[in-house]
Amino acid sequence: MEESISSILEGHHHDPTRLMDILIDVQDETGFIGDQAVAQIADGVGLSVADVEQTRSFYHFFSKKPTGKYAIYLNTSVNACMMGHDAVARTFEVEAGIPCNSVTRDGLIGLFDTSCIGMSDQEPAAIINGKIFPNLTPFRVKELIRDIREGKSVDELVVEGYGDGQNSNSDIRAVVNNNIRKIGPVLNPNYKPGEVIRKKLPEMTPQQVIDEMKRSNIRGRGGAGFPTGMKWEICRQAESDEKYIICNADEGEPGTFKDRVILTERPKLLLEGMVVAAYATGAQKGILYIRHEYKYLKTYLEKLIEGAHKRNLMGRDIAGIKGFDFDVRIQFGAGSYVCGEESALIESAEGKRGEPRDKPPFPVEKGYLDKPTVVNNVETFCSAVKVLLYGAEWYRSFGTTDSTGTKVLSISGDCRYPGIYEVEWGFSVNDICGMAGAEDVMAVQVGGPSGSLVSPSDFDRVLCYADLSTGGSLIIFNHSRDLLQDVVLNFTSFFIEESCGSCSTCRIMPVILRDKLIKILNARGVKQDITDMLSWAEVLKASRCGLGQTAANPIITSIHNFRHLYDQKTRGEARYDTGFDLNKATQEAMMATGKFVMSE
Repeated sequence: MEESISSILEGHHHDPTRLMDILIDVQDETGFIGDQAVAQIADGVGLSVADVEQTRSFYHFFSKKPTGKYAIYLNTSVNACMMGHDAVARTFEVEAGIPCNSVTRDGLIGLFDTSCIGMSDQEPAAIINGKIFPNLTPFRVKELIRDIREGKSVDELVVEGYGDGQNSNSDIRAVVNNNIRKIGPVLNPNYKPGEVIRKKLPEMTPQQVIDEMKRSNIRGRGGAGFPTGMKWEICRQAESDEKYIICNADEGEPGTFKDRVILTERPKLLLEGMVVAAYATGAQKGILYIRHEYKYLKTYLEKLIEGAHKRNLMGRDIAGIKGFDFDVRIQFGAGSYVCGEESALIESAEGKRGEPRDKPPFPVEKGYLDKPTVVNNVETFCSAVKVLLYGAEWYRSFGTTDSTGTKVLSISGDCRYPGIYEVEWGFSVNDICGMAGAEDVMAVQVGGPSGSLVSPSDFDRVLCYADLSTGGSLIIFNHSRDLLQDVVLNFTSFFIEESCGSCSTCRIMPVILRDKLIKILNARGVKQDITDMLSWAEVLKASRCGLGQTAANPIITSIHNFRHLYDQKTRGEARYDTGFDLNKATQEAMMATGKFVMSE
């Protein structure tokens, strides 16, 4: 193990900013990152053991103990649970002979829960040693465990063939389908990679590129909707010897999987968008930050970047433009939803815990390695290429006045056609349900757990920044679902699991809200409990980042739009049972301190 770690350290030049890569490689090589490995890594990169340990302990896919020769991570998201997760999980436990989140005595099989893995259109799904196995059934699980016990390799576990499009590429070989249902102007395959770099950039100044972005009114597609041209301009005006472009491909919002499809089918468009942004801002280096669950795309994407260098679309004097040098490296996460927040992503890319930074300063002023940094998501970079290719007027011809262009949606849940849809801003929720073949719809979650749970009375509302803004996730629920038990409780638990724990508001309040919700679900609630939840949720707005600030949204929006479901489960106004026992709640703490021990 020491030799393997030494080789990994050497491969990353003992660079402390590449700590994430080092830990990922050690985890992949040895199956865990124990205390001895942490100490060796710390010595190798010149950090303290505490610094390395705090990064190792933060991410879901790093383990201090062996995870088994075959490490199985089963998704627990809402979509997975809707499509049969419980039966699949029980079968895994029975066939492997262990409860979830444990390893067999012989070290052969490790079985673990994990949050959404970006496969919401083909659940239940699991990751086995980095390979995706979607659309699982109890019967398929029995086959997998049988083949594992027979010693088959992970590749040999595949029996149904590889997916469509580039999923069957020899550098990917994924049992994943794209499920592209509607292609719009941005994802249109009639695109010649490198055309904008070779033909447009040599004819334009960096400021002209920015001006075209501003005229198009393109806004960030990650959910916040910050004007792209303005962000690029601020970064260009910042004085620094180095600037960075970062692509946020860490889509961790349950129900979102559009970036996975774009990374698979339109990666050259994305990379070209990063080059365009580099030209406009004066950046010299780029980072494509991808969630760990998409690590199966690594070889494929690295070869595309290598090919871009060979064709002078990256590297030095790009497209013959003297002094225009730009390169991109891939940085994988290790399982943390909060890293989707831009400053937390930057911290992670620097090899640290993915904890959001205080703002200001903003990344465009002081980002990666304290240098001016533009962070945009996958879809934004793709759209920027088309803006330059066809012009701002063309782009503004799509969408609405304040929401120009198109939006790529990830639609899943109770519908006949889950998948990817590129639509113009301005489509209503009803339109989306109709396209996806959804019937008997009770609710639609717009924007993932941090968004809104919308009722039929609001299905005529439209997707745009002025009404229902979304990063792209829509999950449809029909009347067979228990919204409070199956959806709201699942989402609230997700936020608890994914909180970085930095803010006391986000660390504590979601747990209290979940406990209050469970009390109501157990038919022990009163009307005051509902009022309490609405009041207590306000505390979360003091959190540092969007995760904490929106962690109460599943409860708040469900109370506002489905109040009758809460009323049905609560009784009178009287506080006949608060469900809180002070003695019981403090007993463990008092016993730990030895100050007081409760009698029976």
